Amino acid sequence: MESTQTNQNATLPLMSKKSDKPKKPKKKQKWVRPLIIVVVAVVIVAFVIYLISSNAGTAVSGLYITETVQRRDIVVGVSSTGTVKPIDSYQVTALVKGEVLEAPFEEGQVVEKDSVLYRIDASDVENTISRSQVALEQAKVSYNELLKNKADMTNNYQIKANGTGIVKKLYYEQGDTVTTGTPIADILDRQNMTIELPFHSSDVATFYVGQAATVTVDGTLETIPGVIDEIAVVDQVGAGGTMVRNVTIKVTNPGAVDETTRGTASVGTASCASGNTFTYGANKQVVATMGGKLISQSVKEGDYVTDRQVIGSYEVTDIDSQIENARLNIQNTELALQSAQDQLDNYTIKAPISGTIIEKNYKVGDNVDPTTAGTSGASLYMAVIYDMSTLTFDMNIDELDIGKVSIGQEVTITADAVENQTFTGYVDNININGTTLNGTTNYPVTVVINDPGDDLFPGMNVSADIVSSTVHDAISLPVDAVSRDQTVLVALDGALDANGNLTNGSKTETRKISIGKSDNQYVEITDGLEEGEVVLIETEASDMFSNIAVGGAAG
Repeated sequence: MESTQTNQNATLPLMSKKSDKPKKPKKKQKWVRPLIIVVVAVVIVAFVIYLISSNAGTAVSGLYITETVQRRDIVVGVSSTGTVKPIDSYQVTALVKGEVLEAPFEEGQVVEKDSVLYRIDASDVENTISRSQVALEQAKVSYNELLKNKADMTNNYQIKANGTGIVKKLYYEQGDTVTTGTPIADILDRQNMTIELPFHSSDVATFYVGQAATVTVDGTLETIPGVIDEIAVVDQVGAGGTMVRNVTIKVTNPGAVDETTRGTASVGTASCASGNTFTYGANKQVVATMGGKLISQSVKEGDYVTDRQVIGSYEVTDIDSQIENARLNIQNTELALQSAQDQLDNYTIKAPISGTIIEKNYKVGDNVDPTTAGTSGASLYMAVIYDMSTLTFDMNIDELDIGKVSIGQEVTITADAVENQTFTGYVDNININGTTLNGTTNYPVTVVINDPGDDLFPGMNVSADIVSSTVHDAISLPVDAVSRDQTVLVALDGALDANGNLTNGSKTETRKISIGKSDNQYVEITDGLEEGEVVLIETEASDMFSNIAVGGAAG
């Protein structure tokens, strides 16, 4: 090496002497300086790689920070955000139009339930009530006068069917005179039939009206779909001493079933205890409620009629028509009066809940018209009330965490608008009706704030932690100290100086540990470390030098 350097130094003067161009030596010096820089960089990188990868374990103290294994309480929870809202709120609206005469409250005032908020001018409806009251009295006088003047009462009665079915028989024809209590017509419903059957009481306990049933006709074994029409309220003793309860099943007659036909039925997997005969849906007789002449008959035998259908009428005298009209007039006037009185209640608007007035949108002298509310600058609501006796908020909890949440759990709450203050609450409700977005489902969880004081208000955004469990006095480390393979770098005796800095990398040990619960800052160490041991945590500088080492090795 020395001889080579000597030869090189010896040749430089000779080259400069022979050269006719004085700028050549300067050009060569420009190449020497970058070469020196490159050589120095390579030496530094090689030295760093040596420091990091050396089996001796010697490292620069700035590449690691130390953390002592300590005992602490680890609180495991679920975090989310929400917006504070009152426990109840109500937007007061008007149902009538008119001028506001009274509005005895102001924004910010606390009102009790049923307190008067507004009185609206009700003069129009009050006049209507007065007119209706006069009309009602007049109608009653007219009615009573007609009753007094009636000498020969022949009422105008309509004859109506008392069931749905076929008119099987008519006992009288138009023009005949009937007496009170005599039969006028027989109505038979062959299309709809019923069958009353006993079922075991234990089975009937699960039955309900409207439930589907299957009826089997004896002899033909034909099955007819049906529904439960009635369930008896008491049990009876059936064959063999078993307790049964009668169930009436309604079916549509397929055509050949009559009241001599027998059948059985089943409801679901339950079968009846014994059979019975079918009964027509209607087998009724229309009876004259009064005596008189039949002046009309609108049906004939074989016609189909429905329940309450008019099938004829008695002769009516003029006085009866007047009495009937007077009675209807009383009824209509009473309905009009009642409607006006009900309407009057809407002119006094009361607080539907107890709470604080948040908005007051109408004052005395304003005109209210619900048909224009929310348009042309008119307020949509008369007032808004918040019940702020209790404040709540909803948190959206991820489907992976909802299993950690239960009603009554403690919640820690902070708000950006209220600095340096922490509130508490508890889980009041868990809504299982989740919302799915982008393949992830969140469930609303309602939290009640224990004591919001004078600082929290509806509309404020809060952050909350639901405490699901706490590990007390746990041996722990920061989460960053544990590698993904659950190992830590432990500083052994002689690894650190008096100031706690790493001075001897050969005195370290990579150790496998077992971990427990974590609060995202600290993790519980269940095995592998003892309290007081020191572990090393890589810094960003360590990562940088590691990258340089990898790059240098690749080069």
